[in-house]
Amino acid sequence: MSGTHELGTVSKFSVDAGDDSLLTPQDAARFLKVSVSWVSVQKRPEAQDRLPGVKLGKYLRFDARDLRAYIDAKREVCQRVPRRRG
Repeated sequence: MSGTHELGTVSKFSVDAGDDSLLTPQDAARFLKVSVSWVSVQKRPEAQDRLPGVKLGKYLRFDARDLRAYIDAKREVCQRVPRRRG
C-alpha cells in the first residue's frame, strides 16, 4: 500500500508472510485495510473478538503472522456459518 506524506514522499507498506517484525497500530490498520480506531476498539479488553497484540510498556504492537492467523480463523468461521436467505 502506498501513501503520500506531508513532504510529498511516498512510502510503501508491505509485509512478507514470514516476516516477524512488529507492526504499529497504524501498520496493523493498513495491513487489515481498516481504520486505526477499529484496531483500537478491537484490542480493548471488553472486545468480543480481540485482535492479537502485545503491550511493550506503553506501546501496542502486532505481529503480522498473528494478524494473518486471525484473518484465517475469521474466514473459517464465515465459511461454516450458513447464509440466511430472505
